[in-house]
Amino acid sequence: MKTFVIVFIILGFLLQGLFIVAEHAEKYLAADVLKGAASLMFVLVGYNAFLSVNNAFNKQILIGLVFGLIGDVLLNLRFVFPKNGQKIFLMGILAFLVGHIMYLIALIPQAQHLAAFAVIGAICAALLLIYIFKTMEVKKAFKIFGIFYLGAVFVMCSIAIGIAIYAPSPRSIVYAIGAILFTASDVVLIFNTFSGVSKFSLRITNLSLYYIGQILIACSMFL
Repeated sequence: MKTFVIVFIILGFLLQGLFIVAEHAEKYLAADVLKGAASLMFVLVGYNAFLSVNNAFNKQILIGLVFGLIGDVLLNLRFVFPKNGQKIFLMGILAFLVGHIMYLIALIPQAQHLAAFAVIGAICAALLLIYIFKTMEVKKAFKIFGIFYLGAVFVMCSIAIGIAIYAPSPRSIVYAIGAILFTASDVVLIFNTFSGVSKFSLRITNLSLYYIGQILIACSMFL
């Protein structure tokens, strides 16, 4: 990994930290710019990995990272334009969904016992959705998007874990850890957003897990 790529990673974490501070201070426009800049760093890490190793896996992961950047900007843009907040939020979720589909496309050719791990992921998503719908007030639009999004997230994560178990390698292990952290960040985000009790500590946890997860997914492209 080249030195300037390490600089991108360090700069990304610094920008992510500044974003968290700006968002907490309700400086939403500045926060969105910082969030986009932080996300650009993991895209640049992925882009440099793609330049180093130009293969289908890296190309698909890079596209997924780009949609992650788009999703990040949109999710935080809802605070800049609160009147259209729900629509912008759903567009952000859609961007993340496309990103996860690209991650799945990259993983599937490497997967052993694909159906089994896909089913495990789908069951985990279904159980979480049942709990959410029974215990939290969630609007219909969020329910519809949530079913597809969480399904894709958990299936992707489960398949990544399966690959790390049955075909362990530095890349599969680093990717699987990144996928687990990404999935955990979404679970924290859901509880912090829809449980009715929003905590800054959970927001920090959500954002930290997410960013580390994306960085690890990007770094797995070098391995």
